[in-house]
Amino acid sequence: MPISKQTIILIMNYTKKNLLLILFTLFTIGTSFSQTFIQAYANVVNQCSQTNINDDLTQFESLGLKRRGTASLQNTLDWLKSKYSSYGYTTAQVQEDSYTYSGSTAICKNLIVTKVGTLYPNTYVIVCGHYDSIGGTGTNDNGSGTSCILETARLLQNIPTDYSIKFINFSGEEDGLYGSQHYVSSIVNGTTPKMNIRLVINLDEVGGVAGLTNNTITCERDTNNSPSTNNAVSSTMTTQLINCVTLYSPLQTFLSYAYASDYMSFQSNNEIITGLFEKNETTHKHTNTDLLIYMDPVYNYNVAKATIGATMHFAVASTTALNNEQVSSDFNVSFFPNPTKDVLNINLGSLNETNYTFSLIDINGKVVLQKSFENAKLIESISVNTLAKGLYLAIMESGNNRITKKIVIE
Repeated sequence: MPISKQTIILIMNYTKKNLLLILFTLFTIGTSFSQTFIQAYANVVNQCSQTNINDDLTQFESLGLKRRGTASLQNTLDWLKSKYSSYGYTTAQVQEDSYTYSGSTAICKNLIVTKVGTLYPNTYVIVCGHYDSIGGTGTNDNGSGTSCILETARLLQNIPTDYSIKFINFSGEEDGLYGSQHYVSSIVNGTTPKMNIRLVINLDEVGGVAGLTNNTITCERDTNNSPSTNNAVSSTMTTQLINCVTLYSPLQTFLSYAYASDYMSFQSNNEIITGLFEKNETTHKHTNTDLLIYMDPVYNYNVAKATIGATMHFAVASTTALNNEQVSSDFNVSFFPNPTKDVLNINLGSLNETNYTFSLIDINGKVVLQKSFENAKLIESISVNTLAKGLYLAIMESGNNRITKKIVIE
């Protein structure tokens, strides 16, 4: 039967009214399937070590109950710092965030390790989990998440990423998210301008249950109503996390909601969050039987692989293989923004020197700016707003190291 003219007009009118919806739907479909397997990422993921996971869990367990005011909490912090140092992270990249809470005089500390991005250095992907425990050693809750963070930090130490990464080990989670709350209020909101966070990936209790088939990881999205403005973006990011899990690990995924862990401190601050949590949930958490013998370390290893792949995806890791000579020559030192107008930031990268001289040389070979830094922070800033527009050579000199890069002042 032929279509009437009236019907055609109705269809056209309907199409016009819904054109934006149709285009949005097509865009969403295209975007949701745009993630593809990246061999360079898989090559890094495949360097994840089951031996390292086992050793980290064993060492974490041996450190005992990690509650506020205990020597074990400090000993665990020191152990974490030694691990990051062994991976090549420098003193300037490692920051302690101290605080007290709940009327206690005990000093607790968060540990923050920062890897500065090459394209968006002021925007951060946060990979976090708590290292304190209650009732026992907390080998699963949360030595399992801690081991994943450590292995991710180890493998990404010398891989350039577009976005900056902060690996954060929180204390005070078991007593009420106090460590992450302090970090959000004092550092995230205390930064001027406020810290720009691309995504928070939280890992809590991802060790599995001994004797069960642990082949599925729960991926958590924000479904909270207070606030709810980032729920849609969190859902999109969690979909991407699910894709990363299936691309870079043998695990299946189960979609659920975020609750009762450190990402909630960020959620209430209107940040975008996602997280990983074991599907088979342990019955030993918060007790003295939260031990490695009741976990599945192979599952923990597979979660670590998923974490590494996801972190590379969200931070947009370089797919260009770096040889050791290139890495050692510039130590991931960077100067940003480039081009710049008013302020040039100096990122120490993995250069294990905090005393250095910085110079800017114009195209005529004249030194137009020079400044020496002692006990420098990871990022130092220099005003360049009095310099003429043009191309300059930036030089950082420290000990026997000399790093040069071209800088444009607009």
